[in-house]
Amino acid sequence: MTNTTMKALAAMDYGRPEDLVMIQSAIPSAGRGQIQVRIKAATINPTDLRVITGGYKDMLPVSFPYVPGNDFAGIVTQVGKDVTAYEVGDEVFGQALPRDLRAACSPTKPSVSTGSLAEYAVFEADTPLLAHRPDSVPVETAAALAISGMTARALMKIAQMEAGTSALIIGATGGSGTSLVSLLANQGIRVTATAGSSEKADMLLRLGAVSTVGHDPADYPKDVDAVFNMALFEDRIWHAAASLRTGGKLLSIMHPAATVADLGRDDVEYHFMLDMDGVYGGMPDVAEAAGKGELTVEISKVFPFDHAVEAVVAYAREKLPGKIVVTF
Repeated sequence: MTNTTMKALAAMDYGRPEDLVMIQSAIPSAGRGQIQVRIKAATINPTDLRVITGGYKDMLPVSFPYVPGNDFAGIVTQVGKDVTAYEVGDEVFGQALPRDLRAACSPTKPSVSTGSLAEYAVFEADTPLLAHRPDSVPVETAAALAISGMTARALMKIAQMEAGTSALIIGATGGSGTSLVSLLANQGIRVTATAGSSEKADMLLRLGAVSTVGHDPADYPKDVDAVFNMALFEDRIWHAAASLRTGGKLLSIMHPAATVADLGRDDVEYHFMLDMDGVYGGMPDVAEAAGKGELTVEISKVFPFDHAVEAVVAYAREKLPGKIVVTF
């Protein structure tokens, strides 16, 4: 007998990570232009936490039960009509926001799903944010790289830095930060990265940073060529801008975008990076770079799916470096 139900991690209302539960839900079917994927690995992200705790409920309210999960790796188990890029049995990975968050996606080719923290999920096939997984890239790594790798590569393309120049990464111990440290260092850029402990500092030095500093802005270096902001919101981003030389570049992934008034100066370049269309390179580019070993990410802990609630709690409470991965 074919199973018609699956296990999924769900929020039954806005609340704490500890309030998440495992539920039985109907396995979603692929409609026109969609693929059904049996999930093998997924990760926890800031968006998951902000949604379930109500941080976005005024602008992006969700319905319950709500299944979180954005980036993933898995195998195609069903293909809808008009899908030509994928077949049943294909190994895939990528990123897709749960459908309730569609308003935050690309208006032309939205990458949305039924939520990847479930045994099965349905994804839109025609999006640059999905790709085939290279055989040489394990499912855990692929899931962890979907957002981190794409973000780091996009920031590199926007920054256009040359070997010998200097960079400060604020929030360097997250998934995207660890990928970015390695990419910059491999191009001969002198990286200073923030770290909140000696263990995290050692990790960043291993990845290629030439030095680390704590989270106190007073310790940030001055007159650097570029600052990559992965942590400071607009009310504190002026600390990042203060580290730049005149004409330097400040690249930020923190929403909302900052204003000149927030920066406290008008003699630097500011770039807010949110690429939901793969303008700076989509998931196929991440797959190619990962397959060549050019793109890496740190994974701090791996949890089996039956312990997915613990995984989200660990992400929220333990402030671990890199990514937390859930395997199925």
